[in-house]
Amino acid sequence: MHRPRLGALLLAAATLVASVVVVTARPDPAAAHGAAMIPGARTFLCWKDGLSPTGEIRPQNPACAAAVAQSGSNSLYNWFSVLRSDANGRTTGFIPDGQLCSGGATGFRGYDLARNDWPLTHLTAGRTMEFRYSNWAHHPGTFYFYVTKNTWSPTRALAWSDLEEQPFLTVTNPPQRGAVGTNDGHYYFTGTLPSNKSGRHIIYSRWVRSDSQENFFGCSDVTFDGGNGEVTGIGSGGSNPPPAGNGGCSATFKLTNSWSGGFQGEVEIRNTGTAPLNGWAASWTLSSGQQISQIWNATHTTSGSSVTARNVSYNGTVGVNGSTSFGFLASGTSSSPTITCAAS
Repeated sequence: MHRPRLGALLLAAATLVASVVVVTARPDPAAAHGAAMIPGARTFLCWKDGLSPTGEIRPQNPACAAAVAQSGSNSLYNWFSVLRSDANGRTTGFIPDGQLCSGGATGFRGYDLARNDWPLTHLTAGRTMEFRYSNWAHHPGTFYFYVTKNTWSPTRALAWSDLEEQPFLTVTNPPQRGAVGTNDGHYYFTGTLPSNKSGRHIIYSRWVRSDSQENFFGCSDVTFDGGNGEVTGIGSGGSNPPPAGNGGCSATFKLTNSWSGGFQGEVEIRNTGTAPLNGWAASWTLSSGQQISQIWNATHTTSGSSVTARNVSYNGTVGVNGSTSFGFLASGTSSSPTITCAAS
């Protein structure tokens, strides 16, 4: 009489084990993660500010330190996670005024603080530049970038009424470079900055996934002062891109050919630092009448007479004491411009 009962128990136990195996073998659903890298969102630049050789995160920027004091260090280790899983494209009335930078997420409220000492990206109004957005997890969707009105002040937390009503840049499903799920992988796309801005502003980003209700939010503190993407306000423990012409990157121009009405030039990029370059940008000013007609081994943008050439996918990494080069054709009378270089 006991054998059937024992068999039933063994069968039940086997069924339970099988059920556990099925449940634990099921992969976790993938979650999208991302934040603006150029121009850098507060969480991203504060993470860079706090990096130390031992892998710990110890922010040196006072605004970053205040944010971490309020929201905890997890907000830096997960700098790419300012999200709402139930946003579904909603903005005004869903994310409360004063909580736009955190997206209303409780774990990032420290990044809503109204301060004028956040890490700052220096930009040129009206200029075309490459934007980068982290792709910790890849999903289809649309990126929206807004800028604050001229009446906004960094002394008050950002509200929806502080933003221009329409985004100045909208991009759907842009290309990617670098490995997904790493600190370096990112989407990239070209966009033109607003032309009627000067001084301090916030560029506000939204990433609206098209395959779920999950949306991402972020504030990038910028100043329109004629800059080329340099970042200030990051401590020595972080990965602050050096100012143009300093710290690990130099550029040298060489005239390789000239003719009536045009010329050909070559620029050598050399790593003069103590660590590999993982991207570079060279900038110079065109003389009157000059215009670039072709460029190779680089991409370029122009704003008036200002030119910036950036690496392409295969020559962005330059080892210590190493070099790479790019060339271009231009119309006009040849000259020998002074070219500055910065890590990018």
